Amino acid sequence: MLRIITDFDGPIMDVSERYYRVYQFCLGEVHRPDQAIHCLSKAEFWRCKRAQVPEREIGRMSGLDDQQALEFARLRRETVHTLPYLSYDRPTETAIASLERIQKAGIDLVVMTMRRVRELNHAFEENDLARFFPADRRYCLPDDYIKTGDVRDKPLLMARAIEELPPASYVCMIGDTEADIAAAKSQGIPAIAVLSGIRDRDRLEQHAPDLIVQDLSEALDRFLDGALQSALLA
Repeated sequence: MLRIITDFDGPIMDVSERYYRVYQFCLGEVHRPDQAIHCLSKAEFWRCKRAQVPEREIGRMSGLDDQQALEFARLRRETVHTLPYLSYDRPTETAIASLERIQKAGIDLVVMTMRRVRELNHAFEENDLARFFPADRRYCLPDDYIKTGDVRDKPLLMARAIEELPPASYVCMIGDTEADIAAAKSQGIPAIAVLSGIRDRDRLEQHAPDLIVQDLSEALDRFLDGALQSALLA
C-alpha cells in the first residue's frame, strides 16, 4: 500500500484571500479615523506572510503605531480562524485534479491538519472535499483543543496516525510549513514541501525538507517517483 499524508491548508486550500481579508478588517478596526494608513496590496501582504514577517511589523508597515500594531496582531489572532472568514478559502488550482488522481491510483490518502474539527468540516462541506477523505483518514484537532504551537502539536498528530493506520510500503508527508516537515521527520517519513502555501522557498529551505515543489500536482509526481525507487530497492 502506498500512502500520502497531506496537510490541508497550502497543498489543498488556498488561504491567501482569507488572510488578506482579515488583514484589511483588522487594519480598519485599529486605525484612528484621522490617521493616514497604507493598506498593503494582496501581493505585498502575502509576500510578507510567506516570509514570516511578524504581525506587528505588518501593522507598522501599514502605518500603525507600536500600540496599535500590538492590538492589530491580537485581533488578527482572534479573527483569522473564525468561520465567516474561512469561507474565503478555495481549493488551489491543481488540488481537485490531484486528489482525483490520487484516488484513481488507489493511493491511501490521509489529511493531517491543525484545523479543528468544525473548521475542517466547514471546508469539506463548502468545497465537496469529504469524498476524498474517509472519517478514519482525517487527523485534526478537537474543537476544544488548546494549541501549544504547530511545530509541537503536529508531530503528536503524526505519531497517533502512524500508530493507528495500517502499515504501508511507502509513506510521504506533503505540506507547506515547518510543522509539516517536523512531523514527517519525527517519524522518519520523507517530507515534500509545496510553494502553494504560506511559506516561501527561503523559509522552507531552512527546515530541510526532502524536496520543495510548486504544488500538490508536482508533489504527487515526485511521490510516485519515490515509491517506484523504493520498490526497486526493496
